[in-house]
Amino acid sequence: MSNFGQILKEIGEFGLFQKWLLVALSIPGIFAAFDIIGQVFTGLNFPHHCNTDWILERGPNLTDERQKNLTLPVNKDGRFESCEMFTPVDLDLETIEAYGLNTTTGCLDGWEYEVPKGASSIVTEFDVVCDKSGLIEGSQSISMAGVLVGSLVYGAISDRFGRRFAFLLSLLLTLLFGVGSAFSPNVYVYMVLKFFSSTSGVVIQINASVMAIEWTGPSKAALCTTVILTLFSIGLTLLPGIAYLIQNWRILQMVLFSPLLIFLGISYCFLPESPRWLLTQGRKEEAQKELQRAARVNGRTVPEHLLEELKMEGTSERRNLLDIFRISYLRKRTLIMGYNWFATSLLYYGLGLNVGSFGPNIYLTQFIFGLVEIPSNPTSLALIQHFGRRICQAGFLFFGGAACLVVLAIPNDLPVVVTAIAVLGKFAANASFSVAYVYTAELYPTILRHNGIGLNSTCARLAGIFAPLIRLLDVYHDSIPMLIYGIVPITAAGSCLLLPETLNVELQDHTELKNPANGAKENRYNVEQIIEEHTF
Repeated sequence: MSNFGQILKEIGEFGLFQKWLLVALSIPGIFAAFDIIGQVFTGLNFPHHCNTDWILERGPNLTDERQKNLTLPVNKDGRFESCEMFTPVDLDLETIEAYGLNTTTGCLDGWEYEVPKGASSIVTEFDVVCDKSGLIEGSQSISMAGVLVGSLVYGAISDRFGRRFAFLLSLLLTLLFGVGSAFSPNVYVYMVLKFFSSTSGVVIQINASVMAIEWTGPSKAALCTTVILTLFSIGLTLLPGIAYLIQNWRILQMVLFSPLLIFLGISYCFLPESPRWLLTQGRKEEAQKELQRAARVNGRTVPEHLLEELKMEGTSERRNLLDIFRISYLRKRTLIMGYNWFATSLLYYGLGLNVGSFGPNIYLTQFIFGLVEIPSNPTSLALIQHFGRRICQAGFLFFGGAACLVVLAIPNDLPVVVTAIAVLGKFAANASFSVAYVYTAELYPTILRHNGIGLNSTCARLAGIFAPLIRLLDVYHDSIPMLIYGIVPITAAGSCLLLPETLNVELQDHTELKNPANGAKENRYNVEQIIEEHTF
């Protein structure tokens, strides 16, 4: 056991200090859920049709239904077209009623929307329909691009400036851009603000997970990550209720994100720094103070000789993202785990952002989608503690991918069955994400841990960018999106079996580049890592 591991046992691997820390780190995960899935409700699409008030000049007493019959064409399903109208003519009402209109055109004077009183979305306010309807998927993809950038940037920020600084910065920027997007004058400004908001929103979870894992023993690492992810799921469950009560998208944005101000203030005052990170930076005295503070809260005493001997090998050397690819066993883990993150994210967001397609009521379906995630987190925890990380990650990916393929076999006139299968897929997708967060953190040494998680998370965000765009492929065949959402996770499940098991393995703090010139430097591999080195 490392010297730090001994001290952690002395102060308590999961005492009162760590429990309060876990609470403080977990609650902001609710706002991460609001940030990434809230756009499902701010971008709600309501029934609409072309504005045809031109005919009221000829017949001001026409009923709405009669006006539509005279001015709107009907599609093959017997419904009025949403994006077409009959071309206005300079004829009197009697002639129009007698002979009808035949020539069609696009909407010339805007649209009319069938919305509840007081409700609005970026679709209705900025007319993001018809030729502009792709901007909704575009906005979701741009938001995911923001998460991608944030995953990379915050990994570097955290490993360079500290876990505490990265966590506080992510809270601050999510607050500013989350509330700021409520004042968007048009859809393009909204998309830009959502991009910047998303660079920090989902990253809150990554920052919290890294901090929690580095403050606890290996036996509690999975528990900490699971709790953090469970708060994200609770956020998904709360979101549809809040969105149902507040159907004006601008007010909704402010209500969702303004409470972050409270948590930002509390975190600034009380959040500690990671002593593991401080040691990797050679800041021994600060690490000692943080450990003594934790010991006092836990009612424990740390022997002075242990504090004096506190060290972490190799602290004089700095590591960066490129070191992950220079070291063969880390390179192997990154390639495989990166594909696993990609597949998990494609499955998760392919189902989550397409929630309106799986049931008649988007609020109820999203509530069920969020609710099913809550038991999936402790379930995944129990399974990975018993069966290990590797086999569970592979199993959840396979099950989720299979659920997407089964959905294709369900007739469209059985929406309840489709919703039930999609919910099972969402359960597996979230469980796979839970395992991925735990597993990835355990696969990297402390000095590269946040960079490693950030890099893998980047792969997930690439999938998040593609997930909404893949839905646009249904113009060629409506089964193509679900085929992709299903096949990719199944192939990733197979690759996961090539990774090492990390159950109950102490976190690695440091690794060194092997010097082939003189062989003097040897990597601090354990036996399993040495085997990987020779079999890659």
